[in-house]
Formats: sequence, C-alpha cells, structure tokens
Amino acid sequence: MSDDDSEEEAEPAVELGDGPDVEGAPLARVSARLTWGIEHSTVVDREGDTVVRTPDGPRELADVLGEVDEPYFADRHEFEDAVREVVGTGPVPTE
Repeated sequence: MSDDDSEEEAEPAVELGDGPDVEGAPLARVSARLTWGIEHSTVVDREGDTVVRTPDGPRELADVLGEVDEPYFADRHEFEDAVREVVGTGPVPTE
C-alpha cells in the first residue's frame, strides 16, 4: 500500500458542509432503535416524544402515529412505510 492510498482512505467519502442544521431525527435512526415486531402503543411509549424530520418540518412521532391505524408493525419497513404515508416524502427543510 502506498502513501497515496492511505491518504485517500483517510478522507471522508462525502464532505460535510457548514450549512444550516436540520431539526429532528431521521426516521431510519428512530426505527433502528426499536426491536421488531412491535405494537403501535409500545412505539409511542418508547419513542413518541422523539422529533422526526418530515418534508413539512419537524414533528413529534406520537403526533404522526396518531394518524396511523396499524396496531402492530411486523418489521421496520412496515413502520417506516406507515409513517411516510402520513408525512410524505421529499426534501426536508433546513433552518
């Protein structure tokens, strides 16, 4: 391995900018903290006060899940799909 190769590996794959902050947690981060399958009410108890990023701005997960009729989420994808049906998809606004 040459010195050039080690320098390349040391640099980040994507440069992070100094731009405005994005309020709230990504939905994927929230769903990664949970164990699947899980009941709707258990998600609200554990993560309901977490603020998630949405295209319309940050929202508390409990408020979003209040619009979801699913009583049980078999897996992470089912949960994320249900949340995205409520909040939509698209760019997330920055501060």
